[in-house]
Amino acid sequence: MADLETSLLQALHAQEVIADSGDLAKSLGVEHIVLVGTIRSLQASEMITAEDIDHFRYVLTDEAQGYLTAGSPEAQVFNAVPAGEGITLAELKARVSGEAGDVGFKQAMQQRWLALDKSDVGEPRVVRKVDAIVDRTQQLLADVAGGRELPKAEAESLAKKRKLIKPEQWKTYKLTKGPKFALERKKPATDLTFEMMSKGTWRMQEFKDYNFNALGVPPPSGQLHPLLKVRSQFRKIFTQMGFEEMPTNQYVESSFWNFDALFQPQQHPARDAHDTFFLTKPASTPAGRGVDNDYLNRVKSVHEMGGYGSVGYGYSWKLAESEKNLLRTHTTAVSSRMLYRLANQPGGFKPAKYFSIDRVFRNEQVDRTHLAEFHQVEGLVCDKGLTLGDLIGVLNQFFSRLGLKKLRFKPAFNPYTEPSMEIFSYSEQLGKWMEVGNSGMFRPEMLRPMGLPEDVNVIAWGLSLERPTMILYGIDNIRDLFGHKVSLSMVRKNPLCRLGL
Repeated sequence: MADLETSLLQALHAQEVIADSGDLAKSLGVEHIVLVGTIRSLQASEMITAEDIDHFRYVLTDEAQGYLTAGSPEAQVFNAVPAGEGITLAELKARVSGEAGDVGFKQAMQQRWLALDKSDVGEPRVVRKVDAIVDRTQQLLADVAGGRELPKAEAESLAKKRKLIKPEQWKTYKLTKGPKFALERKKPATDLTFEMMSKGTWRMQEFKDYNFNALGVPPPSGQLHPLLKVRSQFRKIFTQMGFEEMPTNQYVESSFWNFDALFQPQQHPARDAHDTFFLTKPASTPAGRGVDNDYLNRVKSVHEMGGYGSVGYGYSWKLAESEKNLLRTHTTAVSSRMLYRLANQPGGFKPAKYFSIDRVFRNEQVDRTHLAEFHQVEGLVCDKGLTLGDLIGVLNQFFSRLGLKKLRFKPAFNPYTEPSMEIFSYSEQLGKWMEVGNSGMFRPEMLRPMGLPEDVNVIAWGLSLERPTMILYGIDNIRDLFGHKVSLSMVRKNPLCRLGL
């Protein structure tokens, strides 16, 4: 390549102008495409300038190559028909078979070289109408092979109708000296070195220009999953509203904290193995570990006989059922622990606002909107004299910070809240009302056994983390957001999340 570059520069220095790079490539004994690479490189260095020269010619197709010696199909067919009585079509096709025979017979008939004689009884015969022909098609193909120009009409007929020739275009260049022409290329330096400074050679050295607009190489780094981005926004909203985050790092709970402490009866369908993941090892946690015996008895009593204005459920509460270990079905199990701790803390009761965002587990059929594990967002306020109006006010404030300013509420049933409400919001993005969460006031049967004063109420609400994330990022299948089928490309390229803007 260096020798080719030197030869090109020397030829241009000697001639001042190279009229056609194609001729230069022939004189140097190289393919023109090889020379083009050198031309482009020298042009980028401003050592030469190149002006395009467009070329056009017709070349023979593979089919036409055989007709140069054998003659055109129509000539082959004419020569196969003997003078005089002629031959039958079957005999003609036997002598000139295939496409050449079919095309040749058609062309010979159009040019009136041959005719069909139907005067005799029997099969028509092909006979000559002229004694001799001039094979013009073969002459034109020979002109194309010799590089001679054809009349426009005949060239278009051979190219478009008969497909015997095809156009070929290529480009060569007229070369002249550029502003930085030299007989030898000097590679510009990219750095100013100590040696250049000490010897003074930097004064004569050409330096490569810095491209200050070039982007640097992105440093290797991790990316946040969309769920983490949305979770961060939820956490920021809760902390701005003065909430404290609950510790939620305990996925395994006992049935007592997950169900019994919430006044959920032991025969409730949610406690069935079809809805809950129960552990087999260890299958249970002794009630004495982490649960005060007096509190345990109060929970048992309110389930069996009621109290605090309730008649209870009227069944025989079983300690063994409450000791079963499970994967928590909601983060409300954490809320029950925190409320019990709040009720029994040194110094007495103090109002509190808690929130949690973490994973929960349900034994559900997996489809495009349900998974066996998902993330629950939960908030609660514990204070004296709280009412349903306070709950609605807090919900309006919370969801407005999410950008959901239009809310509706619908009465609902939950085992551990009364009254209970489903929360609906109007989505401008989707153009419809949609359910966004559940809410209610914790029942006295849950709060009083914990030891909370009678004038203390707890308002609470919860929603999933996945649903708002899917809406924000335009994902319609939850398995594309969470689980082993998630695309790493989606994780790397998903945009920032800003709620309520």
